[in-house]
Amino acid sequence: MKKHQITIKDIAEKLNISPSTVSRALKDHPDINPKTRKTVKEIAKQYNYIPNRIAQSLLQNKSYIIGVIIPEIVHHFFSSVISGIENVAHEKGFNVMLCQSKESYEMELKNVETLLSSHIDGMLISITKETKDFTHLENLQEMGIPIAFFDRIAEEIDCDRIIVDDFGGGYKATEHLINQGCKQIAHLYSPLDLLIGRNRYNGYIKAMEDNNMPIYDEYLIFCDTYEKAIFETKKLIDLPSPPDGIFCGNDETAIGSMKAIKINELKIPKDIAVIGFTNSYISTISDPELSTVDQKGYELGKKAAGTIIQRIAEQETIPRNPSTQILDTELIIRESSKKIK
Repeated sequence: MKKHQITIKDIAEKLNISPSTVSRALKDHPDINPKTRKTVKEIAKQYNYIPNRIAQSLLQNKSYIIGVIIPEIVHHFFSSVISGIENVAHEKGFNVMLCQSKESYEMELKNVETLLSSHIDGMLISITKETKDFTHLENLQEMGIPIAFFDRIAEEIDCDRIIVDDFGGGYKATEHLINQGCKQIAHLYSPLDLLIGRNRYNGYIKAMEDNNMPIYDEYLIFCDTYEKAIFETKKLIDLPSPPDGIFCGNDETAIGSMKAIKINELKIPKDIAVIGFTNSYISTISDPELSTVDQKGYELGKKAAGTIIQRIAEQETIPRNPSTQILDTELIIRESSKKIK
């Protein structure tokens, strides 16, 4: 008997008991004698028994697979989310199938097709910056597959959402710069057609208004990449009245801003204070270390996995009472914004 080929039937024959008894013993069924359960498990371990998940899924009409679509796997935030999702999923007996859209709507469509062909039980998705048509997600619901959004959501789809308080995070970041004595604060913002970008932008605006701070049009710039941040920050520095503080919509643009400030031989934070959003790994290795807003990616991933698993258990494609869970953000103050020592 080859160890990797052993089945429940093989164990049953070896112990001269029925396959159903072996199956229940492996599941710790209370009707099975404790001694029998122990013997069955010892034989299973000895011969490296592995449950046939495919056969189980066919019998139960479940795959125990959660599909996950993210914009990019190299992003610190999304890698943290994935860790949270996988930990909860594995605890609950689910596997995770991960797809990367690479910020492409067409790739997102292909991802959905791939997950469908794998007979997923439910799907978690953070949409791309390009996604404007949500027919593919509506089709999933119609097919009986529950979905939930995390971080980037489609407001048009009625389903569960797990997000962070982007508005509050934007407010905290901006108010921190104000409290450090910044008088002219610029904002490099993410796409406003995404709710996360819009909320961070609105948090900035509200903090400025609440503190009677001037808001200049030339200080509000769409920018969400490292390379563009270098270019746009150089333009801000060249203004007749340059900003003394910059709130960036993500850490990547914040690092780009800091690069431009250094190229122009200005001091951070003395001349220009900078704060980002995410609390990614790069925020701790920059020089100076970057102040930022922690999105709590791991916690968000755990919440997302728990939510979709609950919906799968309820077998509700379109939930009667979809939830929106909002996780609080945390302001992480480091040297890039500390004007006041």
